[in-house]
Amino acid sequence: MATRPGDPEGGAAAVRRLLDAAGIPRPEPLPLLVHRLDAPTSGAVLLALDRETHRELSLAFQERRVVKVYRALAWGHPVPARGLIEAPLARDPRDGRKMRVAPGGVEAATRYETLRRLAGCADLRLFPETGRTHQIRVHLASTGHPIVGDDLYGGATRWHGVRDPGQRAAFASLRRLLLHAERVEVPALSIAVEAPLEEDHGTLLSRLTRGK
Repeated sequence: MATRPGDPEGGAAAVRRLLDAAGIPRPEPLPLLVHRLDAPTSGAVLLALDRETHRELSLAFQERRVVKVYRALAWGHPVPARGLIEAPLARDPRDGRKMRVAPGGVEAATRYETLRRLAGCADLRLFPETGRTHQIRVHLASTGHPIVGDDLYGGATRWHGVRDPGQRAAFASLRRLLLHAERVEVPALSIAVEAPLEEDHGTLLSRLTRGK
């Protein structure tokens, strides 16, 4: 569910969509959106029921006291299988939609671990230590392992090299990148929210695991 900036009604529009998608009746007043996900990214977001809680949670994000855990299916097999990507990021001057690794950009760090090596790709768990725009997507692409389905950073067409007809069909049917906010945790406030993988993400993982 998209929660990126640019909604005509600001955060309220995103909150309404989130509640409607989850089948939750809209309370009045509406909860307040604490943080956002990129439009193609699925997963957990935090909502605050009042302004005081919203301020407290927003401060926790600003001070990096929030643990964020993501899952991604990325092309290839990262070497080493777990590690830390530290690369500064800046807006791409040739394409305003994109970020890029750039000396002199803002600091950005992403830890990762490989959960499973699959046919042509890897099931990854990621821990962004900073919260930059498109951080995980750019960091993985910069190491040669763009996220499956990511048309902005080179991960949308890699499936053309997959030989198995069933897997080719599964990759070709994707309509978004496979990046998922699995868990958001604020330890100081004893808050932890988890979200299961979306159906398309889970189905493709199952098909690749079975080798079909």
